[in-house]
Amino acid sequence: MDYEKLVPLMRKLALEAGDKIMEIYEADDFEVKSKADDSPVTIADEAADEIISAGLREAFPDVTLITEEQAKSHEIKAETFLIVDPLDGTKEFIKRRGDFTVNIAYVEKGVPQRGVVYAPAKGRLFITGADGRSVEEVAPFDKGRAGEQKPISVRTPDNDALLIVASKSHRDQSTEDYLAKYKAADTKSAGSSLKFCLVATGEADIYPRVGRTMEWDTAAGHAVLLGAGGDVVRFDDHTPLTYGKDDYANPFFIAYAHGVDLKEA
Repeated sequence: MDYEKLVPLMRKLALEAGDKIMEIYEADDFEVKSKADDSPVTIADEAADEIISAGLREAFPDVTLITEEQAKSHEIKAETFLIVDPLDGTKEFIKRRGDFTVNIAYVEKGVPQRGVVYAPAKGRLFITGADGRSVEEVAPFDKGRAGEQKPISVRTPDNDALLIVASKSHRDQSTEDYLAKYKAADTKSAGSSLKFCLVATGEADIYPRVGRTMEWDTAAGHAVLLGAGGDVVRFDDHTPLTYGKDDYANPFFIAYAHGVDLKEA
């Protein structure tokens, strides 16, 4: 893969999709429909998907594309592919809470190599650079050229005073029971793939997910975290979380900064 070509394109498409999403987000009203699995979908999800898919297919026609909003793509079996969630955190979008993201990633042999996570309502843009190191670009953003990009890295955690981030809309008793195993200085909630990015920037040390997710929910944030010196492992046995699984469904997992003393499930 030509990362010098891929990364700027992913960045540009994420920004273009983000503009369309915000146009709809700031409108007086928008339609909310239900997918086959009863999860919500809006015209923003669909419009963003059209922008991103068209751009990726034009530039990389020979690379498999998996996207949340195109159910037929979920039937494709691959270990190397582009994977997209055009609007991660649709529930946050509907409630106008701002914690939603555009996720675009490239997976090779089961590992997310490069990713872009853009939170348009929060003005935050995270990128795994062509060199594999992650940065946060400083707003305002120019779609034609990258602006100031600050390297990011996980912090050295204090296991007696951890910074924990958990899901905003999926925080249940199982999550609380697991969080209770750690000594926390602060616990916050956030939506969408922003949680990976908070660990990547040192704003949090650990993000456990005891709940269902799909690979398009996590691949871009996972790539950003890897490029910042963190990792993501399965919840059950602490082995690496891999991609290209059956139905692109994830097991429970833990995203964390190296140095966190991971507890057993």
